[in-house]
Amino acid sequence: MTSEQGLIGFEHIGMTVADIDRTIAFYCGQLGLKLVLRKPNAQGDTVFLDAGGAMLEIFGRTGPTAPASDVAPNQSGLRHLTFAYHDIGLMFEKLVSAGAEPVEAPRLAHNVEMFKRVAFVRDPDGILIELAERAEGR
Repeated sequence: MTSEQGLIGFEHIGMTVADIDRTIAFYCGQLGLKLVLRKPNAQGDTVFLDAGGAMLEIFGRTGPTAPASDVAPNQSGLRHLTFAYHDIGLMFEKLVSAGAEPVEAPRLAHNVEMFKRVAFVRDPDGILIELAERAEGR
């Protein structure tokens, strides 16, 4: 395989939300992502948010949209989105103070080779968000 055919990197995850403006406010205003593109389409708007190395592609529907549901441990699917921060304690408090649903307060990570501490909140559509502090050397 030549370098032109090899993996460049992780590109994006696509997700659907009920209210695109509320979602942009949460992910950009609270989590620190950056709005790169917003385009209208027949069902609503599509936005791309830069997460510092990969993007979220978000479909904002104009019609009814059911809230997200968690993936059970014995079910295939995406379980959560993870964002790395220098201090998840500060970020957790900021999000909870702004109305995000707390799921798990900052604690020591199980996978200490990868992370020091983790915490969990829900976005406005109920999607599980993990906040992580990277392990030394990562």
